[in-house]
Amino acid sequence: MCTISNVIEEFGVRLRNEGYTQPGLRCIFEDLPPMLGYAATSRIKCSHPPPTDHAYVDRTDWWGQMGTLPAPRVAVIQDIDENPGIGAFVGEVHASILRALKCAGVVTDGAVRDLSPVRAMRFPMFACHVSVSHAYAHMVDFGGPVEIRGLKIHSGDLLFGDRHGVLSIPNQIAGEVATKAAALMKRERKIIDLCRSPGFTIEKLRHAVKDLP
Repeated sequence: MCTISNVIEEFGVRLRNEGYTQPGLRCIFEDLPPMLGYAATSRIKCSHPPPTDHAYVDRTDWWGQMGTLPAPRVAVIQDIDENPGIGAFVGEVHASILRALKCAGVVTDGAVRDLSPVRAMRFPMFACHVSVSHAYAHMVDFGGPVEIRGLKIHSGDLLFGDRHGVLSIPNQIAGEVATKAAALMKRERKIIDLCRSPGFTIEKLRHAVKDLP
């Protein structure tokens, strides 16, 4: 991810302190491959019981809306409780649903649970909390803009996630990122190899870093 972040900086399409999650979001399964997909946004609450009955009615209409987005998708769930993470919206059941809906993973500033079975599914989860209970988890709305640890996300944004966090890739440059990333890694490798070589000198280093942006 760090190379992709550096490449986006080269395009100059946004400020260098924007477009990625701030500290606090955890990559729950760091050994899984990186996650890439288009954001399907929603907002939830977990802390307050419903005015009647014991649980809120499940929202299934967001599944249809998710199907209008290109695949693979990433479920992005903002917990808008005063204290996010009291309940977990995604566990083994919802992870299975999301996978069936062609989601490559989930990103939430709330909580997740059922870590062992979800890890066995190899389904990436990025969250700020882990909770044993779903409490009164229910979806408030979906499809609108959300914010996860400082990263503002709109439905359809292209997201990349790994152990460093989650990064948005501007759609207007997405098709060029891979090629530029390969070229940047090649330039960086020259410096790394020089620093580890017996022929290292400061003058050679000064010359080598001129190739970096």
